[in-house]
Amino acid sequence: MKWLKAAAEEIITGIKSCFEELNMNEVEQLIQLLLDAKDKKIFIVGMGRSGFVARAFALRLMNLGFNVYFLGETITPAAEKGDILIAISGTGATKMVLTASTAAKEIGATVIALTSFSESPLGQTADLIVTIKGRTKTGWPKEEDYLARQIIGEREPLTPLGSVFENNCMVFLDSLVVELMHRMGRTEADLKRRHATIE
Repeated sequence: MKWLKAAAEEIITGIKSCFEELNMNEVEQLIQLLLDAKDKKIFIVGMGRSGFVARAFALRLMNLGFNVYFLGETITPAAEKGDILIAISGTGATKMVLTASTAAKEIGATVIALTSFSESPLGQTADLIVTIKGRTKTGWPKEEDYLARQIIGEREPLTPLGSVFENNCMVFLDSLVVELMHRMGRTEADLKRRHATIE
């Protein structure tokens, strides 16, 4: 169980570090955009494991009463000017996420990026960037120079690929939901009333 415990410690440390480095001005802007979006549509997009995180966040926004859709589902309606797209990509270079963000921008929707790389293509497209620290599966720009990392004392994380970003993002968004609950005057009972009853 050596590796399990070591990885768990690394994940927990990574989450704490991520929250210490959060830019609260970025977070406050995200909160205000969401609170102002009660009469708008919110679209959320992410691929792979970031897509799972996106779906989990979309569920909680639905529980809170937002008009929210996970992009790519067949029942997703048309986006309009003033709507919001939340794009989740650790690298900020995921092709499908970039395509969706560019299309949303052209329509006049507000694009919010959750990424580790603010200077990435996604970051350059977004109206608001919330930087979520974490190792991603490829990095942007390329960070794969092993020798250089060793010289400056960095080592490879135990968790593979983009796990650090995805874990950090999940905890951040779950914590954000709690902040939204309190600002909106919602309780767990309120959320439960909007939770699925046909399961």
